[in-house]
Amino acid sequence: MTEIPEHLLKRAKAAREKSESTDDSAATGTGDAASRIPADLLERSKAARAGGVAVKDAPAAPVVAAPVAGGVPIGAGPGGHTQRLLTVVKSGSIQDVKAVPVDKVHVWPHLLSIEFVAALACTAFTFMFSWFVNAPLLQAANFNQTPNPSKAPWYFMGLQELLTMFHPMIAGVTIPGMGLILLIFAPYLDRNASNKPENRKFITSLMTVHMMFWAVLVIISSFFRGPGYNFTFPWRDGIFFEL
Repeated sequence: MTEIPEHLLKRAKAAREKSESTDDSAATGTGDAASRIPADLLERSKAARAGGVAVKDAPAAPVVAAPVAGGVPIGAGPGGHTQRLLTVVKSGSIQDVKAVPVDKVHVWPHLLSIEFVAALACTAFTFMFSWFVNAPLLQAANFNQTPNPSKAPWYFMGLQELLTMFHPMIAGVTIPGMGLILLIFAPYLDRNASNKPENRKFITSLMTVHMMFWAVLVIISSFFRGPGYNFTFPWRDGIFFEL
């Protein structure tokens, strides 16, 4: 059998002496122990020590209280239980779990329902616009008579305006390609999950600059370009643009 180290024996002896002094003061009504520990628990503790039960930190084999007449151990509680009380804990939950609010919703029905209503509104607006505004097709193109100025549809006006300023490789590939790459990386540059504009200043500024850049190019190409695609003033020479 393994011998018990000397330092453990000393600790156990000191613990027993401290417990005996505490119990004696509690039994006589001195100190704060009498107000904290019930009397029946003190009696059980005394009976357990009288039967040879270790108090604290003894690494020896489990000690069973000596039985008395009737087969019930000394210091046993109701039903013959011999468990010792280690500590008294106040009633209440050990872990205080609080639910963290999450600023997320499900795609269905929160998002798809809004998109469906928006699609219906756009369809209704297009139907009403085509009802009241006449938009006939022009005559067939005559390759012997090129219109002057020859302008692209409005959504390509920005690129056509860039062609007047830069080389076709730069105006048609480099600048639009850089804009598309920047838009692709925009979600990785700004990872803020907030939907408030004041919390998304970077991405809001980026999209504002992007939209204003193309809007200015489209406006100049549509209303400020005349015959020969030369710069003109619409209030002086008229508007050379058809929807």
